[in-house]
Amino acid sequence: MSRFWSPVVHTLSPYVPGEQPKQDGVVKLNTNENPYPPSPRVLTAIASAAERLRLYPDPHATRLREAIAAYSGVAPEQVFVGNGSDEVLAHTFQALLKHDKPLLFPDVTYSFYPVYCRLYGIAHEEVPLDAAMRIETAGYRRPSSAILLCNPNAPTGIALSREAIAALLAENPDRLVVVDEAYVDFGAESAVPLVARHDNLLVIQTFSKSRSLAGLRVGFAIGQRPLIEALERVKDSFNSYPVDCLAIAGAVAAIEDDAWFLETRARIIASRDVLARDLGQLGFEVLPSLANFVFARHRSRSGADLATALRQRGVLVRHFKKPRIEDFLRITVGTEAECSRLIDVLRGLI
Repeated sequence: MSRFWSPVVHTLSPYVPGEQPKQDGVVKLNTNENPYPPSPRVLTAIASAAERLRLYPDPHATRLREAIAAYSGVAPEQVFVGNGSDEVLAHTFQALLKHDKPLLFPDVTYSFYPVYCRLYGIAHEEVPLDAAMRIETAGYRRPSSAILLCNPNAPTGIALSREAIAALLAENPDRLVVVDEAYVDFGAESAVPLVARHDNLLVIQTFSKSRSLAGLRVGFAIGQRPLIEALERVKDSFNSYPVDCLAIAGAVAAIEDDAWFLETRARIIASRDVLARDLGQLGFEVLPSLANFVFARHRSRSGADLATALRQRGVLVRHFKKPRIEDFLRITVGTEAECSRLIDVLRGLI
């Protein structure tokens, strides 16, 4: 059937998501999901919204945009909402990042970025992380149309400070800087407070990680009005109703229950610190993470071998067969029991 494909399809190497196992009893530490359930208020809100399923949802997701704006200290018209941050990113690539000069992003980062570049025909260049796997902003002083940074970076977990982002924005007033903050809530500094002063900044976040709503698919962007309008124009040329009524209701409830968010986030951060310590005691080099995962490699065992051995014992972690990081494992911070299980299995392997 490939004879009916459009030419671009032949050139695509699609993003490969983490495995979703079918069997029970697996310790799943491979897709950076939150180990704790969403706020009980989310479930109540979704149940109440179910009676509206016969109707189309609000195409502007007004309630949700207002809730995000109030929480983030911006105006509702500075907020764009989409079907997960991946869709928000996709619209960003199409609406704002396709120009004559190349887009810049790190050589080790979220692997969907080069996929979008191929899909939309966007020229790009990868800027190497330094020897410590950190983003070096001086490397972005080269001709380009825009800069895209995942902060904290994935899969390393290392974050730039808000001060470093501000300096990058000031140095590049005529280039768009997109900051993908999927993991920002686990200890990093958000760039959202910089939006008011910089019309060249777009910040993208998600409800999938810190709000435990990966299955609901809600993401958003914050920026000055011209950037948001560009996203809206692309969205309304593609799908006027990307966020359904259940997702709107659930996400509003999640952002309003700050106590639940703070409690579960604190548990994940505490578990991350313990996990990093325990891995270090087993001979792993663990990068300093401000995300809900750690990126680690053993000093004498290959990442591929360890990932395979763990999987055979019912523990899933993420391994990337890519230059520079082939010996690393990206390990989601699970519950205390899940992290303990991982460490026990590793002790038997090492």
